[in-house]
Amino acid sequence: MPWNNQGGGGGGGPWGPPPGGGGNNPWGRPPGGGGAGPQGPDLEELLRKGQDRFKKMVPGGVGGGKGIAIAVAVVALLWGASGFYRVQPDEQGVVLRFGEWVRTEQPGLRWHVPAPIETALTPKVTRVNRIDIGYRSAGAGDVRRVGAERDVADESLMLTGDENIIDIDFTVFWLIKDAGNYLFNIRDPEATVKKAAESAMREVIGRTDIQPALTEARQEIETSTRELLQAMLDEYQAGIEVTQVQLQKVDPPGPVVDAFNDVQRARQDRERLRNEAEAYRNDIIPRARGEAERLIQEASAYREQVVSLAQGDAQRFMAVLEAYNLSPEVTARRLYLETMQQVMSGANKIIIDEQSGNGGQGVLPYLPLNELLPRQQPGQQQPPRQ
Repeated sequence: MPWNNQGGGGGGGPWGPPPGGGGNNPWGRPPGGGGAGPQGPDLEELLRKGQDRFKKMVPGGVGGGKGIAIAVAVVALLWGASGFYRVQPDEQGVVLRFGEWVRTEQPGLRWHVPAPIETALTPKVTRVNRIDIGYRSAGAGDVRRVGAERDVADESLMLTGDENIIDIDFTVFWLIKDAGNYLFNIRDPEATVKKAAESAMREVIGRTDIQPALTEARQEIETSTRELLQAMLDEYQAGIEVTQVQLQKVDPPGPVVDAFNDVQRARQDRERLRNEAEAYRNDIIPRARGEAERLIQEASAYREQVVSLAQGDAQRFMAVLEAYNLSPEVTARRLYLETMQQVMSGANKIIIDEQSGNGGQGVLPYLPLNELLPRQQPGQQQPPRQ
């Protein structure tokens, strides 16, 4: 063999013969020797010393039944204590028994049967997760456009209820509601939420026309999508709660965005003109109605006045007739005097006494009647005629 002693000796191994001759074992000690050789420790000696130290630590010796019981109790105590664990306020404890989910624990100090029988998982349930659909935020490694957004057309292009194409980017915010269902009922939670959210959004957009989707129906779309997505996840028993669906961008497709903007501006002008016409109508119609009501009230008042005067004149005439029937001469003279009083009270009168002038014997008296009237002074108001 290649390790034989070429010098011829007593047949040593590859480490050479032991000092002073003798056996040829590889540790260099003679057969049957008890001490350690100069080239390594004695393993049997080390084991024996360790056994002696353990016997000193355990009263009564390791061979006794009491010592075995104490050792078993210590091991069992340490094994049982390893089952204590703490569930933080933002976590839920999911206990597994041989890999099967058996219960869910709330925050606090908890205990389960130690491994390998039971184990515990503590996922965080208050952290709000975010999934972007229709776009991706560019990472810091993009030196051209740091923080820019990259559109994903396969996810963002959707068909509206009036058969138009719309480009929608939105974000879903969700958290874990039931940790056990979350861990064991769905394989890939983020992918499941993403696909379900995209499906819910397409269904809602498929029931909505493009014009409301671009303008006033954004809040309704967000609410309807969140409710539909939550119903889908509850049906899957995913243990996920959707907190918010937020629309980031709602635009027509890029190649026709200018045409859609022109249509939008035309619609805004139409709405503005319609509002101005509504304002004018709301201003002129109430005033016309008020004027018409005023004329109606005036006509009613005039009618009541004329009817009342006519009725009064008729009653007065009937009263005069009754008086005339009782005393015709007196009534006729009274009517004559009252009529003359009414006629003469508003006329200018000049009274000529027949005894004045030239005696009035065949002479026509001439009087300057205009000069006999009182002259009106400047700034003086003319007295009423008698």
